[in-house]
Amino acid sequence: MKKIVLTGGGTAGHVTPNIALMPALKEAGYEITYIGSKKGMEKGLIEATGTKYYGISSGKLRRYFDWKNFSDPFRVMNGFFEAKRILRKIKPDVIFSKGGFVSVPVVLAAKALHIPTVIHESDMTPGLANRIALRGATTVCCNFPETVEKIQGNRAIWTGTPIRQELFSGDANRGLSFCGFDSANDKPVLLIIGGSQGSVFINNAVRGSLDELLKDFRIIHLCGKGNLDESLKNREGYAQYEFISKELPDLFAAADIIISRAGANAIFELLALKKPNILIPLGLNASRGDQILNARSFEKQGFSKVLEEESVTAELLTDTVRKVYADRDQYILAMEASPSGDSIAKIVNILNESI
Repeated sequence: MKKIVLTGGGTAGHVTPNIALMPALKEAGYEITYIGSKKGMEKGLIEATGTKYYGISSGKLRRYFDWKNFSDPFRVMNGFFEAKRILRKIKPDVIFSKGGFVSVPVVLAAKALHIPTVIHESDMTPGLANRIALRGATTVCCNFPETVEKIQGNRAIWTGTPIRQELFSGDANRGLSFCGFDSANDKPVLLIIGGSQGSVFINNAVRGSLDELLKDFRIIHLCGKGNLDESLKNREGYAQYEFISKELPDLFAAADIIISRAGANAIFELLALKKPNILIPLGLNASRGDQILNARSFEKQGFSKVLEEESVTAELLTDTVRKVYADRDQYILAMEASPSGDSIAKIVNILNESI
């Protein structure tokens, strides 16, 4: 049996595409092992799939001053030697990395052991972790065709991102029932997603517009851990949750329109599900600008409406939600015309050819 090691972590966007690949990898005859951080959120997600999991030391590489900048390089170095020991034990045929800082020591250890490595870059421009990991990559899979031109060495291939197949099996009535909404009510549903860690900005913007939004929409709000507002617990037409996993396909099916950050994996899921959406990307004050580039690409193609954080007011948010919903058919038509291939099949084929 062929052996593969998957790696990636830190946020759900570095983990869920790996999970999406697993059924196809098993069907292709791979024995799967996962290497992530010892205490990262990926540990629980991966162990829930029944996949063998190894934890290694992990440190973040920052572009700004932090006292941890003095200790984290040693954690990365320790992670490299831990990954090397694990890879020698497993003897995988190939590595697939979804990025995040925990993946860096794994990819570099694989290079040292001459194990072929395929990495996946979600954003328009590679992040710091993947820029370092590129040194050990045999092939680079890209979400955006624009990214292919930015990768040196003729190693980049436009594949798109693996989408979890269970997202397509959601049931709208089941989602409405889960939220305590009456399925006979024809008021449209607005779903708000702030990313796996939530978004305080989006939470505040939505709650500041709640009275107006609830006049026209029922609202499902995924607000992130520790971000529930107890004062809104029994508000009619408003359901809030820290994080949803099993029921997420049903909530997607119930949603008529979605507000989201612009992480690459999240927006490609919206595209695959053909959901009209409003994207509020992380600003330059909190990121390197990758979400802004992702969002603008989707807006240019007619898939999304983009609002920049600094421009968002309660009135603008409400007006934009109403307008996007009114124009929903236009957005759906644009998404249906998108040249979407089978990303999972493409990536599995690349992995097979790398061995």
